[in-house]
Amino acid sequence: MPTGLHPPHHSDQDAAAPPHALDNPAWAALTGPHRHLAEILGAAARYQPDVSPFVALADAEDPRGWKDLAELVEPGLTIAVTGTVAVPEDWETLDSGYGVQLVDTALRAAAEPEAVRLGPADVPEMLDLVARTKPGPFLPRTIELGAYYGIRRDGRLVAMAGERLRVPGWTEISAVCTDPDHRGSGLATRLIRHAAAGIRDRGDTPFLHAAESNTGAVRLYESIGFTLRRRTLFTFVRVPDTAGHRPE
Repeated sequence: MPTGLHPPHHSDQDAAAPPHALDNPAWAALTGPHRHLAEILGAAARYQPDVSPFVALADAEDPRGWKDLAELVEPGLTIAVTGTVAVPEDWETLDSGYGVQLVDTALRAAAEPEAVRLGPADVPEMLDLVARTKPGPFLPRTIELGAYYGIRRDGRLVAMAGERLRVPGWTEISAVCTDPDHRGSGLATRLIRHAAAGIRDRGDTPFLHAAESNTGAVRLYESIGFTLRRRTLFTFVRVPDTAGHRPE
């Protein structure tokens, strides 16, 4: 368990408070700033398939959302649902694991002179770097989620970072990765600071997600000014065959 993780304190006032957008960030993004990249059906939402594999439920405890999700997503597809969920009986649970969400509380954001803004022409190189470093899902149109930046050496893309989920008031830094031959030189930290500077310039606060088991990344993020906000369960499930699945 990461340093600084404490059980949440609940009070009557907490119970009455509305949920925080970062408690369900994919839903907040898909129904907010990223609505133009979303497919929404009732209480379920997804990104367009070549943008991101993320899906979301308005309330993972509501059976109606699961019914909408089964109609929205292709049968047999494996998806990840966040939070403590009651998986319906006709859905197959494959695996689960914990991630952590960290928010910027003391990050020193700064423009990086070597950083270049990446565009559609850079996507093949970005996909190649992701394939070699595996920072998380990255698809041909993921770059449409926000600004992505890279650092090159001898013309070759060796490090990158960019923006993924965008929630009102918050923007996630993601796809942080460095070519194995160039690790240990601080490129990831420099790109995180650079991305954070752009996020802050428009009035948002940066945040991050990481697998709880990726202790090295979590330590790095905490050391440069991110603070653990919450621990989140990811449940991987297979979408059932549904007679009423939405036609193409």
